[in-house]
Amino acid sequence: MTSWQLASDGALLEGLARYVTTSSMPLVHSPRPYLHPLRSLAGHQLTEVNPDDHPHHYGLSLAVADVNGTSYWGGRTFVRDQGSIMLANHGRQVSTGLSADGPVLTDSVTWLDHHDRPQLFEQRSLTAAPLAEGWALSWRSELTSPYGVTIASPATNGRPGAGYGGIFWRHPPGEVLTPYGNTESAAHGSTSPWIALTTASTTVVLIQDDPLPWFVRRTGYTGAGPALAWDTPLKIAPGCPLTVSLRAVILDRRLTADEAADLAKVAR
Repeated sequence: MTSWQLASDGALLEGLARYVTTSSMPLVHSPRPYLHPLRSLAGHQLTEVNPDDHPHHYGLSLAVADVNGTSYWGGRTFVRDQGSIMLANHGRQVSTGLSADGPVLTDSVTWLDHHDRPQLFEQRSLTAAPLAEGWALSWRSELTSPYGVTIASPATNGRPGAGYGGIFWRHPPGEVLTPYGNTESAAHGSTSPWIALTTASTTVVLIQDDPLPWFVRRTGYTGAGPALAWDTPLKIAPGCPLTVSLRAVILDRRLTADEAADLAKVAR
């Protein structure tokens, strides 16, 4: 499980994680490379793609709601005083250099705005590691803009609590665990160094080294990820890279909050 097997549309980590770089994703979903299916060692699928409630959600991906007015999230865009409306502002992420070396998959990704102009250049690295129990996945991206950009979110554009945008995991229906309580409200907006998403038979512990606020949904659907522009726009200066990262530990049993906290300490 420590080697990536390249396929025509991405990579297969011995049946555990497929990285899709070419797809029929419509432009209104903001086409981008993503991981799906992503599975536990026992084969439980832990990502969802194109669900009925939010068809622009795709497994585990780096999706940002607003970069200088371009959406890399997909779907509707929140416009102040108008609400969420469909705009012709969807950008796309294009894989331009995919390679694998043992447990590490790297990709060069060009972010094209809704005028098809290069807006960001990304160096992406995905690393898999076997554990005594389960396996771990690390995602690290370095984003650089040649002329500088501002990353925003629906929250910074006037929709309270909707600070989403960053590495986002669309998870099957389940529960959420945090150090502050096992509810959506306890997790959403917190800067906990970890949260955990569980089902009856699996746990995914998501870990940040330098915690950003978490965007978490449990009501309606289950999904989570660090938010780059939770309540303040994030500026990337010309030529100054921004590093975005997340680690996950994936187990075939449901942990308690105390067990998840202990596992997160070891993983960090």
